[in-house]
Amino acid sequence: MIKLLAALLLTLPLSAWSLTIDVYHTSDVHGWYYSRPAKWDKENSTRTIGGFPALSALVRADKNPKLLLDSGDTFQGTPEGTLTKGLATVTMMNHLGYAAAAVGNHDYDYSEASLREMVKQSNFPWLGANLYVKESGKAADYVKPYTVIPVGGKRIAVIGILGEHTVTSTLPLNVKNLEFRSETAEAARWTKEVREKENPDAVLILAHNGLGAPPGLADMTAWTPTEAHASSGTLGIARASGADVVFGGHIHASLPSGYRDPVSGALLVESGSSLTHVSRVTLDFDDKTGKLKATAVQLVPLWTDQTGEDQAAIAKLKVFSAQVEAEMGRKVSESAVDLGKSPDGTDSPIGNWFADAMRRQSKTDIAFQNTSGIRAELKAGTVTVRDVFQVMPFENTLVKLTLTGEQLRRLLADNFPGGFSKLQVSGLKVSVKKPYDDPANVSLERDGKPVADGDKFSVATNNYLTTGGTGGRVFSEDAKAEDTMQPIREVLMKDISENPVKALPAGGRIVRLD
Repeated sequence: MIKLLAALLLTLPLSAWSLTIDVYHTSDVHGWYYSRPAKWDKENSTRTIGGFPALSALVRADKNPKLLLDSGDTFQGTPEGTLTKGLATVTMMNHLGYAAAAVGNHDYDYSEASLREMVKQSNFPWLGANLYVKESGKAADYVKPYTVIPVGGKRIAVIGILGEHTVTSTLPLNVKNLEFRSETAEAARWTKEVREKENPDAVLILAHNGLGAPPGLADMTAWTPTEAHASSGTLGIARASGADVVFGGHIHASLPSGYRDPVSGALLVESGSSLTHVSRVTLDFDDKTGKLKATAVQLVPLWTDQTGEDQAAIAKLKVFSAQVEAEMGRKVSESAVDLGKSPDGTDSPIGNWFADAMRRQSKTDIAFQNTSGIRAELKAGTVTVRDVFQVMPFENTLVKLTLTGEQLRRLLADNFPGGFSKLQVSGLKVSVKKPYDDPANVSLERDGKPVADGDKFSVATNNYLTTGGTGGRVFSEDAKAEDTMQPIREVLMKDISENPVKALPAGGRIVRLD
């Protein structure tokens, strides 16, 4: 009788069952593969969180049908990630069984050829529906616009959208032959095509862009998006496409309960960065019709005392760590103080040290470093290669050029949106008043003397900014700029070995006057 009942149950159509599919989403992992103490959390500062082993344990314990997805920026940021050029990431994603990933801007940091090798080694497709080759106008051959994944008796379509910002948010030379077409238009085109050709049970979009809601907003239901929000980013993608769920990235934001767009009905999801959390989206299908009836999301912290850790994942990571640890653990110098970030969005201790080191080593009058390119703080105590690597994970090189006082004022005006400086500076005092984007409202001093428009200065910066990187328009005006081909990370290591940090660098270099 039991065998007969089991046989009858197996013959029932899947639509007769209440089905929930769990979709796990990560983004902007940036090479943070391991768990570590949550030092930023005052209540849990010694408690360990994050990493692929914790995520693997969490997902493997889930008995529902499930799939794993990622929205890009997978490897850049740690020695294991960058020294293996993303292959450590691919190994871990293969181990966890990821179903698809969208390409992020920093996945191009080691060139398009390097990304191709990552794709080749992956057991899952990389997606980029809006990625085209300039010369031919054809889609790039190493990504797919979408994939359809069978899971739990359902067919889930996943479309990938790269950020249009990629043209300047990675080293522009690495993507100069590529075209990043409209996120919203391509999302609409491919969602329509997928629904017509594939008839999927749900359509999900992986985007390497974000919602852009005010940071720290606890109650998203009380937020009213502006027209700018509604025409771009993941909200624009959702409204243009009509997808069921849009997974964001790039802006490193977290949405604990997601955001339900009242216009399109789509669920918008953002999962933070550095693999401390994962979003778990539930796709609930109707018992009778089999149709998707509800979506919901929970942002799950990867506390290792709750998730456990997959020992097989740890073993795989140790292979890569052993390869880099001998070099990464080498002592470079010492610091007597913590070099942290700016509390008010102007100059910072870490930024001041960084720019000072560039100026000292290049022997220029002034040095600039983009604030967003400084990716970690430097703690007091022994400074290792790993520490410097995490402060400066990019493969940027030192560029020397000449700028006038007038150009410097335009440069600073270009890089002070909303009163927050996108540049860190050495050799210059900058005072800015509203409206911040007007060069006439930028005053400059050097060695206590006002800088005149016609004054000329030797300047050091990085090749990301001089080749079209965000905020670098003025740098491109010097046709005689010299790329020294010196990796800036090596410049920093040389400087701190010669000049151990004994005190905080002089601050107050960038001042808001109102």
